[in-house]
Amino acid sequence: MSQNTSRVTPEAATRYCVDLLLHAGLPEADAHTVARCLVHADLRGVHTHGITRMQVYMERLADGLINPRPDMVVTKPTPVAAHVDGDNALGFISATRAMDEAIAMAGEFGLALVAVNHSNHYGMAASYIIQAAEAGFMSFAFSNAPSAMPAWGGRAPLLGTSPFAAGAPMGEGVAPFVLDFTPAITTRGALRRAVHLGKPIPEGLALDKEGRPTTDPKAAFEGVVLPMGGPKGSGLAMLMDVMAGVFSGAGHAGGVADLYGGTRPQDVGHMFMVIRPGLFMTTEDFLARMDVLKKAVHDLPRAEGFDEVLMPGERGARTEARYRSEGIPFTEEDIAFLNKTASQFGTSEIELQG
Repeated sequence: MSQNTSRVTPEAATRYCVDLLLHAGLPEADAHTVARCLVHADLRGVHTHGITRMQVYMERLADGLINPRPDMVVTKPTPVAAHVDGDNALGFISATRAMDEAIAMAGEFGLALVAVNHSNHYGMAASYIIQAAEAGFMSFAFSNAPSAMPAWGGRAPLLGTSPFAAGAPMGEGVAPFVLDFTPAITTRGALRRAVHLGKPIPEGLALDKEGRPTTDPKAAFEGVVLPMGGPKGSGLAMLMDVMAGVFSGAGHAGGVADLYGGTRPQDVGHMFMVIRPGLFMTTEDFLARMDVLKKAVHDLPRAEGFDEVLMPGERGARTEARYRSEGIPFTEEDIAFLNKTASQFGTSEIELQG
């Protein structure tokens, strides 16, 4: 793997994605929604869910496995609950629509619940948490995923590794509280990126298809990743499937199709809960109390080897600010891969920062 990197501005990364997605037949507004989410992941340093994923989305669009122009149907069984039939849309589009619906209902009634089925991989979960936080709301996000991890004690894949995410606003100009983590020790996206970069994975993350520990990401991808905390991670992954799969009417219990190499629509499910912070006090009081929490975290005595103690989301916000100023770093292998995708679909190579 090369240690050399090139920088790409967020604007250039967005143009690269939008050009590809327009070529695939997406409406311009939807193309910008997808690009915004992918570039946001790279800006926050989550390159496993960034623009290098365009290649698999483009292939699935070309193969008719994702609907480029979905006719999503929203039904509302109660004033504070909605269901979105994603019509096999890219997950970024159906999830953004669902979060918009939830924010609107929570703004009127104080809280809202929106479930989504017939969707696809929706990228970095933090995108939707930040969407809610920037509108001034607390939120939870659930999504399920293709089988990649065994239930605790098993060795065959059954559960997904999609992240659990939650967040809350922290006030004007302050990075929101953003919790976003997978119930697995690692993700299949991370394994896929390690294969792409020719890089081994650390010990203890995965088993090969024979159930043996491995540091080979390709063997791990063909086997299983392991749950974090043993039965705790396994139980959390099951909860994701209950909330996002069973509850929404989407694929579940191993029924979500694989993003890579799958031959049918994924039928991923999502579920979002949004809460107005000013339900039990004023919003100003809520934000002041969050500020007290943040200060308490920052003021903790440091453990050995730590220079500071941070709130969830602060590190990503700092990375985003730096990359917006300096450009997003990509390895030579990443740039070659991105340009290969552009060539494959007849669009322009990604523009490097001068």
